[in-house]
Amino acid sequence: MVSIPAPGESRAGRWPPRSPVRRAASLRTLEFALYNRGLGPVAGVDEAGRGACAGPLVVAACVLRPTQPASLADLDDSKKLSPAVRERLYRAVTKHAAAYSVVVIEPDEVDRIGVHVANIEGMRRAVAGLDPSPGYVLSDGFVVPGLTVPSLPVIGGDATSACIAAASVLAKVTRDAIMTRLDAEWSGYGFAVHKGYSTAEHMAAIDRLGPCDIHRHSYRNVRERIRPGGVRLMQ
Repeated sequence: MVSIPAPGESRAGRWPPRSPVRRAASLRTLEFALYNRGLGPVAGVDEAGRGACAGPLVVAACVLRPTQPASLADLDDSKKLSPAVRERLYRAVTKHAAAYSVVVIEPDEVDRIGVHVANIEGMRRAVAGLDPSPGYVLSDGFVVPGLTVPSLPVIGGDATSACIAAASVLAKVTRDAIMTRLDAEWSGYGFAVHKGYSTAEHMAAIDRLGPCDIHRHSYRNVRERIRPGGVRLMQ
């Protein structure tokens, strides 16, 4: 049982009347319930790269149409999908979504304001970039303060809500492409393989080469490897 706020219900104070949400096709249960209460369009937001120690944080927001085409039937948490399936879904989402927005937050901004604040700010920017604007936002796992429309955090949202899963795919495919391009610019780190996450291979490369200027220098495992001469800069 999930409670869906009634139209016009104050977000502050008591919970609104409980409304039963029945299982719908695929991952559309919450979205259908919100649409049925007149709270659409419904947007999902998610990020990629939160746990990485190099490269940008990428945040996406997506509104799917009420009728889902067969090409989106495989939507799921992007981490569970193969690269080929993610690429196919990315093309389908960008073709069939009612609206989508992708925000790239560079490593220096992540260092300056912190990854959680950067994530929240990225979600606000991504939602603000949607046209048409959503009537309701579903986020993956935690509250996003500062949105101009009602929102609901969904635990494991990228595996239970289609619009969050679509945002997850947009963010992941966009970030993977960026990290592959950065691998060509910063040879030796293996960014195309580990995508900036703290794998043993990545840590060994930093030990060998030192951090470069796309690493997140506020992260302890990077900061502790900065050499007296500073970080490696693009030649």
